[in-house]
Amino acid sequence: MQEIVDFLINTIGSLGYVGIFLLMFLESSFFPFPSEVVMIPAGYLAYKGDMNIFLVIFSGVSGSLAGAWFNYLLAHKFGRIFLLKIMNEEKVQKLDNFFEKHGHISTFTGRLLPGIRQYISFPAGLAKMDKVKFTIYTTLGALIWVVILTLLGYFIGENQELIHKYLHEITIFLSVGVIIILIFYLRGNYVRNNHKIN
Repeated sequence: MQEIVDFLINTIGSLGYVGIFLLMFLESSFFPFPSEVVMIPAGYLAYKGDMNIFLVIFSGVSGSLAGAWFNYLLAHKFGRIFLLKIMNEEKVQKLDNFFEKHGHISTFTGRLLPGIRQYISFPAGLAKMDKVKFTIYTTLGALIWVVILTLLGYFIGENQELIHKYLHEITIFLSVGVIIILIFYLRGNYVRNNHKIN
C-alpha cells in the first residue's frame, strides 16, 4: 500500500492539479479507483507547501463532477435503450418519477457513501434527472468528501495508521449522517403530503 501511495504522490507531484483532476475523474466514472489514495496524498503535498490546498480541492471536486457527468451521459444515451429491454415502460416511468421527486437527495447522499458514490450517476442519467439539480447536488456531495480527504492528508498525511483509523470512523459517521438526513427528508415529505391532503 505504501508503494502505491508513494507512486501516487510522485504522479500527482509531477502532473500537478491536472493529475488530481484526471485521477478523480476515473474514480467518479467507470473505473472504481479509491479517491482516498488521490486526495490524501494531495493534501499532504499541500501541507508540505508543494501545492495550494484550495486548488487541490477545486481539482478534486472538478474531476469528480466530470466523472459523474460522464456516467450520467453514458446512462442517458445508451442505458435507457437497454433498460427498456428488461423493464416495461411503466416501471421505467416510475424510475423517472422517483428521480423527478427525490433525485436531488439521492444524488447528494449517494456521493457520501462508499461503493455508491461512483454509480449514483447512472440511475440519474437513466431517469433524465434535471441537469442543474444533478450538477448542484453532485458538486455538494463531492465537495464534502474531497474536503474531508484533503484535510486528512494535510494534518496526518504521514501517519498511515491514523489515516485508516479516521477514514473508518468518518465513513461510519457519514453513513449515520446520511440515515439522519433521509429520516428528516422522509418525515418532511410525509408532513407535506398530509398537509396537502388536509
